[in-house]
Amino acid sequence: MTAGYNSDGRFAGGLRSGQQYMDALKNDGRRVFLDGEEVSDVTSHPAFCEAVRSVADLFDIAHDAANRDVMTYTSPATGEPVNVIWRMPKTTEELSIWRGAVEKWSESNFGLIGRGPDHVAGFFSGWASAPEIFDDRSGRDFAGNIVRFYEFLRDNDVYITYTIVPPQIDRSKPAHGQSPPDLYAGVTEERDDGIIIQGAQMLGTGAALSDYVNLSTISPMQKGDDNYAINLAVACNAPGVRIHSRRSYAAAASSVYDYPLASRYDETDALVVFDNVFVPWEQVFVYKNMEICRRQWWETPAHIMGNNQAHIRFTTKLRFMMGVAHRIAEMNGVLANPAVQAHIAEIAAMASLYEGLLEAQFATATTNSGGYMEPGYQAHYAAEALQSEIYPKMLNLMRELCGGGVIQLPSSAADFANPEIRKDLERYVQSPGYPAEERVKLMKLAWDLIGSEFAGRHDQYEKFYAGPPFITRRRLFQHYNFEKSGALVDAALAGYDLAGRLPRTR
Repeated sequence: MTAGYNSDGRFAGGLRSGQQYMDALKNDGRRVFLDGEEVSDVTSHPAFCEAVRSVADLFDIAHDAANRDVMTYTSPATGEPVNVIWRMPKTTEELSIWRGAVEKWSESNFGLIGRGPDHVAGFFSGWASAPEIFDDRSGRDFAGNIVRFYEFLRDNDVYITYTIVPPQIDRSKPAHGQSPPDLYAGVTEERDDGIIIQGAQMLGTGAALSDYVNLSTISPMQKGDDNYAINLAVACNAPGVRIHSRRSYAAAASSVYDYPLASRYDETDALVVFDNVFVPWEQVFVYKNMEICRRQWWETPAHIMGNNQAHIRFTTKLRFMMGVAHRIAEMNGVLANPAVQAHIAEIAAMASLYEGLLEAQFATATTNSGGYMEPGYQAHYAAEALQSEIYPKMLNLMRELCGGGVIQLPSSAADFANPEIRKDLERYVQSPGYPAEERVKLMKLAWDLIGSEFAGRHDQYEKFYAGPPFITRRRLFQHYNFEKSGALVDAALAGYDLAGRLPRTR
């Protein structure tokens, strides 16, 4: 178990505070690598410490007694309050409360932490609400495993993220056709007490900050890929797990003033290596079964609930973007200009469209065969298909609005400490009602949102987090109500004949 847990697997204190979360990470033996060195403590290293603090803030929000009605519900197993992100809603009210909790968390980081504790929680809640999918009739209780591990995550307030995409090595070949065949993370040995995993998986967003990592695959598999058709959970400090972080934007930030977003919300992405990692059977949910590995995503509420969280978060990010756009136009004294209003309205139209699709998901929510509420599929996949298109457009419109203002900025906050430099800045870099320090502060915030390396990563993330755009569009194709559309076509065709006769209708 991850450091911070008792020997019986239960976290001391149940619903965690931010400090308890950080204490569990501190020097827990996880192996994280960055810039050629091993990071001994992610809670204090400049590349990760502020992101850790931002996640800790989420736990504090849920832990705060003032938020009890919004952020918690009673565990059916322990009778204690647990985080509502783990709820499997059975009523529209419960679904609404779940949405409110996700939104409250997203607002604390302006929608910029994509893989916080609430993201993969949605997947596990979805899997645990349809455990029959995991019954492979092998005699091993994988259906029971997924429910019991979900309950462990829920009742111990665990932060779990996932790695579900193989490395980009040779995509022309299937997993078992790679050379050597253990490049993609898969099973290399079966034992009485568990299995051995060898290989790597990419896009472990948040892996350096989390307690556990979920290993599975959402990519299509081919005949012979059985060893990679798995779903399991591994503690981030388990022997043999190595987390290789990409370059840290937080560590590169000169100050919070200069990079107010990158310095605090860079959750980092990682290549996660599993080097002969032992996984006990109770943490295995799919084992060498390609059919179940596929069905777990599309025949349970997992994909809908996990990605609905992403849509709520993204809506918060778009609202934040609109606030920045409006404030910049106001500061520059051009808000009354009809052309500027039209420009901002163009950005607002896309943000409103996405928000409307989010509302539609809840307005069309239905109860599935298991008795659980699911947001509407058509609106859900329409939002997913549009996300990769509208975000780059909104960024470009924001860049046009800001013009050269986000480029011609002081080199760093240190410029204000030099009296000679500050004098020039106060004279030439200011706007009515916005002295130099406040103007620069707003424009640096805008740059970190639309133009910095951190902003570029978010542009790429929003394009591909749900998969390649053609895949997300295909999901919409599969769930669009063509029957209703076809009925309109049938009615139109039935309204006239070859001779042009038009039947009377009322």
